[in-house]
Amino acid sequence: MNAIEVRGLHKEYRSIRGRRTVAVDGLDLAVEAGGVFGFLGPNGSGKTTTIRCLLGLAPTSAGSCEVLGAPSDSRLASVIGRIGALVEAPALFPTFSGRRNLELLADLGRIPRTRVDEVLETVGLRDRQKDLVKKYSLGMRQRLGIAAALLKDPELLILDEPANGLDPAGIKQVRSLLRRLGDEGRTVFVSSHLLTEVQQICDHVAILARGRCVASGPVSEVLRSGRADGMVVKLADLEAGRIALQAEGMTAAIRDGALYVDVPPDSGALVSRALAERGLYPTELRPDEVDLETVFLELTDQGEAAA
Repeated sequence: MNAIEVRGLHKEYRSIRGRRTVAVDGLDLAVEAGGVFGFLGPNGSGKTTTIRCLLGLAPTSAGSCEVLGAPSDSRLASVIGRIGALVEAPALFPTFSGRRNLELLADLGRIPRTRVDEVLETVGLRDRQKDLVKKYSLGMRQRLGIAAALLKDPELLILDEPANGLDPAGIKQVRSLLRRLGDEGRTVFVSSHLLTEVQQICDHVAILARGRCVASGPVSEVLRSGRADGMVVKLADLEAGRIALQAEGMTAAIRDGALYVDVPPDSGALVSRALAERGLYPTELRPDEVDLETVFLELTDQGEAAA
């Protein structure tokens, strides 16, 4: 059974004047149980709206959402105890300590207070648990919000932009935490615009554009969908290397301190031989690979918008 299933989800809003805004447009999505799933998309693509529909915080206009096998619009209460969520900024009492915030939530949910100690340890706030939340850094507040979502010891964790606004140290802390939670066997569903971070921690990813899923699958497969053909070569004399390769019928261009050669990515031996015959030896020779950010920009047309 998938942890999350979305079929034909459509969500639109109407203004007082009757203007219609489509936030999600026929979205299909399947999230397998276990690991970290990245939910990506530019601002306004429908990520937060989808999460709100999943959690029953917003009604769907059409289509269906299921979480842990339960429809979000009717039987979510039957599985809500197995779900932890952090949507937008965590709601915390700034004049209470981090521990007191968690104790109040535990009492409301009839969760043993011993669980508070466990989640503080999990998110790395045990040594700062007695500090007032107003003295916490943004990264610490985000981790406290994740701790609150973990109180129920959920099998599914839904997090909306958990690293939003964090400095590099805070991002690294949250990244390590989410990866560890996924490795424990939980399903971590995380929306984010921090593409480098997503590429490092996620097993699977879905990319949204204008309310629709434009790519979904294991990160490696999504990266292959945008992979550029060619090889990257670094050597001491780039111009000599370019001339040598062109003499062998290969198109090569100097860019960003390297030669980009228009050949299949498995042509390493061919490129190396052409250079060696002219006494040129590469210090680096690898396929020209793209990162998740490049694929994201291609699939969502953001590259053209930014140009």
